[in-house]
Amino acid sequence: MRAMVYDGFGVSPEIREVVEPGPPAGGVVIRVEATGLCRSDWHGWQGHDADIQKFPHVPGHEFSGVVAEVGAGVRHWAAGDRVMAPFVCACGSCADCARGDQQVCAHQTQPGFTHWGSFAGYVVINHADVNLIRLPEDMSFATAASLGCRFATAFRAVTARASVRPGEWVAVYGCGGVGLSAVMIAAAAGAQVIAIDTSPDALALARRFGAAEGLLAGADDLTGRIVELTAGGAHVSMDALGDPGTCERAIQSLRRRGRHVQIGLLPQGAELPMGRVIAYELDLLGSHGMPAHAYPPMLELIAAGRLTPEALITRTISLDEAVPALVSGSTPGVTMIDPWRHSDM
Repeated sequence: MRAMVYDGFGVSPEIREVVEPGPPAGGVVIRVEATGLCRSDWHGWQGHDADIQKFPHVPGHEFSGVVAEVGAGVRHWAAGDRVMAPFVCACGSCADCARGDQQVCAHQTQPGFTHWGSFAGYVVINHADVNLIRLPEDMSFATAASLGCRFATAFRAVTARASVRPGEWVAVYGCGGVGLSAVMIAAAAGAQVIAIDTSPDALALARRFGAAEGLLAGADDLTGRIVELTAGGAHVSMDALGDPGTCERAIQSLRRRGRHVQIGLLPQGAELPMGRVIAYELDLLGSHGMPAHAYPPMLELIAAGRLTPEALITRTISLDEAVPALVSGSTPGVTMIDPWRHSDM
């Protein structure tokens, strides 16, 4: 199969022919029909994720496709099934999984990190009966792929971690794929959303997806402006970028008893305004994906037309085109890769 491969952190990726994987016991091999290019893939390539320990390596963790082969012991899936999976694949048998918290499973695997990922013709998913989700008949592969990481992470961040309520002010810092997803989901929940980004194009998309206000990240006294707009500060802030300064500003923009949700990765950590956290009794929350069993309420809202994740997809590219796209960074919206698409590159 063709796959994007790199031989070390920061080493230029290449498209190569590699051996197709076989199904492990309890797992499946999936023919990848669509896979999203996510900021986390860039972090992995840069060496910010300790799960990547062997080279050569194939990135990619947000995908959908068709079951090609089924391993021994798989009960609920067969070749030909249209499926997607969360980027955190749980073991299904540990204490975390028993509580329903598969997104923090102590024995989790993650395609594109713990093993070869979906920037390829085929990808392996372990513990298939725990981790696979059946695609609705009318859902495209591209839409389904967009749900595996960024959209599902944002959905759980808004609805379960922050418990956003109608009428609340939500400040979303960073309007890449996960940030725009958070904007759309929070607006659908009835919140008043303020989107913050360095890109006017990203802010235009945020307004299209329901943001009441769009502010440039470099504006003077940004947090003061948010406090003024919200008459005291946002009820909820979200750092969807993963930057120490952004995280600090997001917390500073909260009102008393506000909630901050950290979505973006902070590989180098951050110095937080803990004096304000204590004085204002702020809640600091993390959000790490969403387990497969929690997808139905999100899928119901998509089926009802209240959420439109397909609108976040701004371009579809080939594997060849994905190499410079990974290296250069993200563009506004969600970039989708079709691994079977031919390119002139």
